[in-house]
Amino acid sequence: MNVAVVLVAAGNGERLGAGIPKALVEVGGKSLLEHALAAIQIFNPAQLVVVAHEDHIPEFEMQVRANYAGEFSIAPGGTSRQGSVANGVALVTQELVLIHDAARCFATAALFTSVAEALSHADVVIPVVPVSDTVKRVSGSTIVASEDRNTLRLSQTPQGFKTSALRSALANASADFTDDAALMQSLGFAIESVPGEAGAFKLTTGSDLDRARQDFGTRATGIGTDAHKFSDSGELVLGCLNWPELPKLEGHSDGDSIAHAIVDALLSAAGLGDIGSNFGVDRPEFAGASGEVFIAETLKLIAAKGFAVENVAVQVVADKPKIGPRRAELETRLSQVVGARVSVGATTTDGLGFLADSKGVAAVATALLKVLG
Repeated sequence: MNVAVVLVAAGNGERLGAGIPKALVEVGGKSLLEHALAAIQIFNPAQLVVVAHEDHIPEFEMQVRANYAGEFSIAPGGTSRQGSVANGVALVTQELVLIHDAARCFATAALFTSVAEALSHADVVIPVVPVSDTVKRVSGSTIVASEDRNTLRLSQTPQGFKTSALRSALANASADFTDDAALMQSLGFAIESVPGEAGAFKLTTGSDLDRARQDFGTRATGIGTDAHKFSDSGELVLGCLNWPELPKLEGHSDGDSIAHAIVDALLSAAGLGDIGSNFGVDRPEFAGASGEVFIAETLKLIAAKGFAVENVAVQVVADKPKIGPRRAELETRLSQVVGARVSVGATTTDGLGFLADSKGVAAVATALLKVLG
């Protein structure tokens, strides 16, 4: 999918009260920028543009380079959020673009995927969450009316657009809007929605930062990758499911790239090394072991370290098998094995590298762990 991500991270953070640009404020030992990049790395866009605070561009560039494996561009922030978005979109070369706020740094890769997929049948897509409080319309201090909260939603990011339409709208905007979807709606575009995430709340004030540190400061994230080529025999096991139409992946065990990437991500988050250092060829009892066995053993290790799994996201990179028809089955099975929500996305290499021509399967996973007790 030809999708770019513009990560808007140029805010001063004055209402946050931290004295530094908002995206550089830390939660759980990582900046908001780093947290946001973790999900974007898993989503794996065709292009990434980071809109940085103009006085801190070298620091932003250093953090992006350390936390994002792909190519990226840096654009300077504007005098308003809308101006910053325009600066970022000006560098986009892809047909579709997702605009995301670094202040919503805990949005998951699954949310990016949901918005991007909905752009196949819509011009503008935004994630929304229900309103739980009773909403009043006021005039001064007087309550004028009560709104029907069943028809109200709170908007989030990433928000998805056709790039050419958004670029034109930004160039011809006659007013500043609070989000990019409002600008598009003012020009007559229909806005479609997908379910948002409670964790993708926006950090604006000091109390938001306190909430984030309470919710996520006792959590740890990790990234894992794995790749195997197809063998000439056997039956493919991937994501703890059998795929009888394809041969087994080569490896010391069952070659389950998805399960192995999950194991690496879990171990990384807990600071326990990787799959090779824990279950390598010097451990003959794991020769030929299934991915389910590796995950089960890893769960014991991270529990002993004082962690439990919050969620896992996996991006499969392969021409075959086609993940879409069995995505729901994969997510259900892996969630059962891991004991927490697992989301699965998929992409191809567009004919590049050893994964082209169905030569193998790679996977990238991120894991979020919570501290027990």
